[in-house]
Amino acid sequence: MSATPEARTLAQWLAHLEQLHPREIDLGLGRIRAVYAAMGAPRPAPSVITVAGTNGKGSSVAFLEAILVAAGRRVGSYTSPHLWRYNERVRLNGHPVDDAALCAAFERVEQARDGVSLSYFEFGTLAALDLFARTDLEVALLEVGLGGRLDAVNVMDPDVALITPIALDHMDWLGPNRDAIGREKAGISRATRPLVCTDPEPPLGLLQHGLGSPRWCAGSDYRVLRREARRWDFLSATVCWSDLPPPALPGEHQYANAAGALAVLALLPSGLQPDRRSVVDGLTHARLPGRLERRAGPVTQWYDVAHNPAGTAALAAHLATIPVAGTRRTILGVLQDKDASAMIETLRPQTDVWYVTDLPGSRGNTAVALAALVRALAPHAPVTEFATPSEARTQALADSGPTDRVVVTGSFLTVALASPAPV
Repeated sequence: MSATPEARTLAQWLAHLEQLHPREIDLGLGRIRAVYAAMGAPRPAPSVITVAGTNGKGSSVAFLEAILVAAGRRVGSYTSPHLWRYNERVRLNGHPVDDAALCAAFERVEQARDGVSLSYFEFGTLAALDLFARTDLEVALLEVGLGGRLDAVNVMDPDVALITPIALDHMDWLGPNRDAIGREKAGISRATRPLVCTDPEPPLGLLQHGLGSPRWCAGSDYRVLRREARRWDFLSATVCWSDLPPPALPGEHQYANAAGALAVLALLPSGLQPDRRSVVDGLTHARLPGRLERRAGPVTQWYDVAHNPAGTAALAAHLATIPVAGTRRTILGVLQDKDASAMIETLRPQTDVWYVTDLPGSRGNTAVALAALVRALAPHAPVTEFATPSEARTQALADSGPTDRVVVTGSFLTVALASPAPV
């Protein structure tokens, strides 16, 4: 006998969500608006910040969350996807919510939807909004899942919109070029509400769509001034922070993400704006697993969820700054709708030996397909095929000595399945 809705565990709820809708990705706001209205259209917090973009969304939310929590603000964060546990997607003051809170929120969505078919992401978004609305928050941070204009998160009108750099990704859904993709991302903006853009060269489609929004653009409305010892200044017409510590998240691109977060915070009501202590504390304590994450051990290991060419290029750029005396080994698993050839090309200068792996699910690419691409693009580099990321990691570590490096990348799934969740 199947469990009743009241008795469902979180695992049972997630299995239920996976079976509700015929399509994994089905952009559009009609369904979620209907159920959101039936739930009373609860606003998750007095101030809402929505974050869209191709790369850097998770890092931007991490900086915003860390600084606001350091300032003593009550903050809810909704991000996706998760690495190991669904609870990672819904956080209160930086901590994942427990199973009971999620199950109760799922039950409320189930009662309100009245037969409306919701996708996995739509159902989860409504649960997060409902849970936040019941928690007396001051700020809600909402990360777009895919695109912006037609994404479920866009059911909510933000007080400030943040758009991170635009690159080619999800082109089957968002369009064939940066202009089209930028236009879709800019759909999260609202007339008269400020829009922060961290892309140093924003596409015309983004700028045209956001004409009604007061814009803060990197390089013109605010900028980063680098100092010695990786310290830096944030400069704008209204707020300046000097001699800041380097961002805790590694990679040169994190200065742009941190600066975008500071620009957003400068646009919040004065009572929510952080002081210097909170800014410094947040910059130095922001954490985000799977983003240029270095794990200690007998062999140096790097884990990065880069899943498009721009992401793997940023990973390769960071790896290039760290000399390796031994062999550089890359474990790669990629989804079918990604430009695997371009990703391999960006990683090729930092890879001596390849370990390619199948990924599960309807969108998962095969090790056979990836190996064929590697042989075409890097014909002199050894490549081995594996059924799972975990098997690939086990073999790569067995093959490695203390002077070697192992990198795990290509997808959230690759990183999540390559190693167990931290205790």
